[in-house]
Amino acid sequence: MIATKLKLPLLLGYLFAGLVVGPFTPGFVADSDIAHQLSEIGVSLLMFGVGLHFSIKDLWSVRKIAIPGALVQIGVATILGYLLARFWGWSLGAGLVFGLCLSVASTVVLLRALAERGLVETVNGKIAVGWLIVEDLVTVVALVALPAMSVSLGGKSPHGEADASVLMTLLMTFGKVSVFVAAMLVIGKKMIPGVLGKVARTGSRELFTLGVLAVALGIAFGAAALFGISPALGAFFAGVVISESDLSHQAGAEMVPMQEVFTVLFFVSVGMLFDPRVLMTHPIEIIIALSIVLVGKSLAAMGIVLLFRYPVATSLTIAASLAQIGEFSFILMNLGISLELVNQQALSIVLAVAVISIAVNPLIFKTIGPIDNWLKNHPALLRICERKQRPEEELAESVVDGLNNHIVMIGYGRVGATIGRALAQAGVDYVVVDQDRVIIEDLQQQGIKTIFGDATRPGILSHAGLERARLMVVATPSNSLATEIVRSAKEIRPEIKVCVRTHDYEDSVFFEGVGVERIVFAELELALEMAQYSLSQYEIPSEEIDSVVGGLREIGAGVLARPGKSN
Repeated sequence: MIATKLKLPLLLGYLFAGLVVGPFTPGFVADSDIAHQLSEIGVSLLMFGVGLHFSIKDLWSVRKIAIPGALVQIGVATILGYLLARFWGWSLGAGLVFGLCLSVASTVVLLRALAERGLVETVNGKIAVGWLIVEDLVTVVALVALPAMSVSLGGKSPHGEADASVLMTLLMTFGKVSVFVAAMLVIGKKMIPGVLGKVARTGSRELFTLGVLAVALGIAFGAAALFGISPALGAFFAGVVISESDLSHQAGAEMVPMQEVFTVLFFVSVGMLFDPRVLMTHPIEIIIALSIVLVGKSLAAMGIVLLFRYPVATSLTIAASLAQIGEFSFILMNLGISLELVNQQALSIVLAVAVISIAVNPLIFKTIGPIDNWLKNHPALLRICERKQRPEEELAESVVDGLNNHIVMIGYGRVGATIGRALAQAGVDYVVVDQDRVIIEDLQQQGIKTIFGDATRPGILSHAGLERARLMVVATPSNSLATEIVRSAKEIRPEIKVCVRTHDYEDSVFFEGVGVERIVFAELELALEMAQYSLSQYEIPSEEIDSVVGGLREIGAGVLARPGKSN
């Protein structure tokens, strides 16, 4: 509440709450073991929710950027951390563990940041989540390989066992992961929805909630106990399996309250581990390590994304997503301590870097828009960043060749698809501009004219034939993107007619100011439709109903923007 009143990120409030009840501040000291266990549940439930909304098709669609991108970024950050540790005089094993800890971002922090900004279902969000899933898989391999490599790295053998073959251990790890994934996708896909379906048919809501919870945490535990996979990754695949059934929406709704509570406890548990004295004892080490996390690996990720010819906005989102470390870093560091590869000093530095990076991550996300806008105002620099055209953009002119008096549609989600079907039935030509590669490929197979790209970028709207179009329909749900798209369109062709959707009253004022012909205020149209139907149930002349609804349309946006105040 204090953080909210001070207009600070909520994460700072959670972290500070953990610090207050932690062992390094006077007063009450909470049970850190219980806090850690509860936070593990939160991570698993959060990943289960991601799995419910992130299908195999989504994962497969981002594999070309997520897999090589994550591997290269992990490699760069690990090498930087390793070199830094060796410069401090640490051992080979300590340097490797320290580098790995700085290379892997927190899935919890990422998902919360994406969800707060409505980015989880966007192209950039899917790439970021896919990227983190690859990081999680790499970390699982590291957790299994480190004990096998411990003696050769200068540590002790776990449980007094002889040093195992690293290659054999890795092969066994990949084998276990493969068996688990195959079991979930083949057996689990048939069994789990079937069992939950029987529970749902009982009509008991609490029994269904317990069933979903048992599936999520049961598979998470089974993945860890039987296959050596992290509970979070196991819960993720449980969600993926259920996502293929018609139970996914209700299962997700039932889990939301528990996800939110337990996820908050994750941040509290991180705050409990933090000893503020480390800021005084190792300030230089913390600053340099923090620079690797906030700058080093973020720049590496940006470079990789741009090399794959994605827009600058995508590279900035990925960079911001990775500018923090979290739960897997703590797990790796604790394993390193148990194997005597690293000491408590390394743990203190990693914890300090984690707390600071998590705290500033929301602020880093806020810089994406200003940086993106600044680059748009410097076209020469933007062309350097996006210097290689995608093949789709090179062929864009041929896509709209010969089209005149057509409609340029930006975004083809649920709203855009409905509009598209209406246009197709009426025989109206239209061109779809979208950043989702899966949607574009699907539309191309249907013979619909498409352009892959960001409509806020120079040239994309021109490629869509905006100069010859009759109308531009902006169906994207993002208000910030919509304002940029409309601004770009009016610069290219001031007289172009525009129809745009919005949920924000301030944006509707902007659209009116630049001469947008039709602004569809989503909540207003919903309210007017319901009001019209309600009035039609009484003996009120249709002309009077139309007059009332028409009058409300004139003032309705302002009323919705200021609920509770008369107008």
